[in-house]
Amino acid sequence: MGTWALVGASDFNEGRFRSQMAAGAYDRVVAVDGGYAAVRRAGFAPSVAIGDFDSLGYVPDDVPIQQFDPCKAASDMELALRYAWEHGARQVEAYGALGGRLDHTVANIQLFAKFSEQGMALSAIDREQRVAFVTGPATYELPRIDQGIVSVFALNDCTRGVVEEGMLYGFDSTELPNRSTRGLSNELVGRPARVRVGAGTLVVFCPLA
Repeated sequence: MGTWALVGASDFNEGRFRSQMAAGAYDRVVAVDGGYAAVRRAGFAPSVAIGDFDSLGYVPDDVPIQQFDPCKAASDMELALRYAWEHGARQVEAYGALGGRLDHTVANIQLFAKFSEQGMALSAIDREQRVAFVTGPATYELPRIDQGIVSVFALNDCTRGVVEEGMLYGFDSTELPNRSTRGLSNELVGRPARVRVGAGTLVVFCPLA
């Protein structure tokens, strides 16, 4: 199965979503509560809408839905990722999952790390960045970009075997604890670049190409 798009209720890069849809990049689109309105404004119908629909304010009646009681122990984004995983999704791009309320952003970063550790290739897309989640052993490839900032942070106690290549500063099999700023603000220099992880999970902030 190919790539799924999940669309939440926060800041939405509609232009990129529309171009990816036009290119046939997504096998399925999951609207996460208020993300239904964003998908509709972009001119598309989601494959399914999931959530308690408190953000949206109504329950869609024109697409398949998975409706949940608002008194639940998981966020709508978590329920949507569970649905995607259970239906075979192994590569996901999440829109509308960053920005807005900081607690929601932190919750989603933790959630995406969890699904990365289960084996899902997952990125969150905002207006200018891709935020990728990489669980080792794995290599994350970045395209050739003339300039831009790349930051990496550990999402477990200590991520081991971190290597950064093709950027201004290099890591070489570095241990990166999750109480360090060492992974902040590396620079792209117009070459293909990569981040390798031996063990653990990294979040990689990079320009949206």
